[in-house]
Amino acid sequence: MAVICNTCGLPEDLCACGELAKDSTKIIIRLETRRFKKKGTMIEGLDPKLNNLETVAKELKNKYACGGTAKEGYIFLQGDHRDTIKDTLIHLGFAEDTIELH
Repeated sequence: MAVICNTCGLPEDLCACGELAKDSTKIIIRLETRRFKKKGTMIEGLDPKLNNLETVAKELKNKYACGGTAKEGYIFLQGDHRDTIKDTLIHLGFAEDTIELH
């Protein structure tokens, strides 16, 4: 017997709720200055229930060869990566119109 999704009513193998929610999230990228005038890139608006923040952070840290962390709803990368982070997030599967750069 197939398991039915509570949100969309489709069988679980045909469920598109995760992709729809990924397209509807509002991602905000901004530069943040920490202690000792160290700059970092803050990525907010990622839903930890839909996206595995640790794997997204790991891929971003590998791509940019920097340190960082993933905590309750945001990813922080060391350094200023605002110029190329939008293209990288689009490559990871996030919609371009939901990404806002500050």
